[in-house]
Amino acid sequence: MTPPRFWSQPPGPRAALLAPLAALYAAGTARRIAKATPWRAPLPAISVGNLNVGGTGKTPVVMWLMEHLSAQGITAHVVSRGYGGRVTGPHRVALTDTASEVGDEPILLAAFGPVWVSADREKGARAAVEAGAECILLDDAHQNPGLEKDLSLVIVDALSGFGNGRVIPAGPLREPVPVGLARADHLVIMGDPDDRARFLAKTDLPGGLGASEARLAPLRTGMAWDGMRVLAFAGIGRPEKVFTTLEALGAILMRTRSFNDHTTYSGTVLARLDAEAKSLGAQLVTTEKDAVRLPAEFRRKVLTLPVRIDLTDKAGLPAAVAAALGRPK
Repeated sequence: MTPPRFWSQPPGPRAALLAPLAALYAAGTARRIAKATPWRAPLPAISVGNLNVGGTGKTPVVMWLMEHLSAQGITAHVVSRGYGGRVTGPHRVALTDTASEVGDEPILLAAFGPVWVSADREKGARAAVEAGAECILLDDAHQNPGLEKDLSLVIVDALSGFGNGRVIPAGPLREPVPVGLARADHLVIMGDPDDRARFLAKTDLPGGLGASEARLAPLRTGMAWDGMRVLAFAGIGRPEKVFTTLEALGAILMRTRSFNDHTTYSGTVLARLDAEAKSLGAQLVTTEKDAVRLPAEFRRKVLTLPVRIDLTDKAGLPAAVAAALGRPK
């Protein structure tokens, strides 16, 4: 889905017209959370979520958590609903799985450690516990009340912020900002320094809410991007971030193609991309998340641009994780 433009603009007539539906949506979310009886896992559970629909940088944060915990000798298992896949689970993601089966993010995360796809988060978490997990990472679970959380992280993109501040369909939010942040323990603000500064200047954060600032930085792989002619394509929350990153690395963007988040690339679309790249004398480039959705034979034609989070404050988020791990059960 392409977000309506008015979601990112000051509230106007369209947002006002949709306000009654937004109130119903927010009330439904609040009622579902209030009525739930969350399961308390016998080990730490860390949730990574957001208030907005679409991409804010959750997957790179989960990657960071998996690497951070692994470096401490802690085996973390991710539990995901497997958005875009048909498997309901609980199912442990295998190397032979495809994005159409388990979703693109679980396949990407499985390179860092065990990942479970489960439409029922509690069942997925129980499967992880039985399989020897020492910590559970709940991907995109801030509005999911199935499990009690020892640490609730909310990720926000500093440039888009909370949009027009309205709930779906009047805006991009899954729930009102004060309500969502009241259940959060720590906010991770993703973006360039100027965007983060503007976000903080115009956003009132509740007292007691921890916050860390971070940006997405290309992983150093030795790839010589400088001067490379590329046709870049991406089907993520904000494809333009990929294009600006490539430009900053010195690549020559001959053409860019943006697709909806979690796009399934048809044979026709891939053939067109291939033909365009050849006519331009350009190399096809995409994201890691897009690459796992490509057929194996086409993936060989494409370079990926891996990115990881770079924390401005090297202590805040690790301290929040440490506190969650030490919380008594």
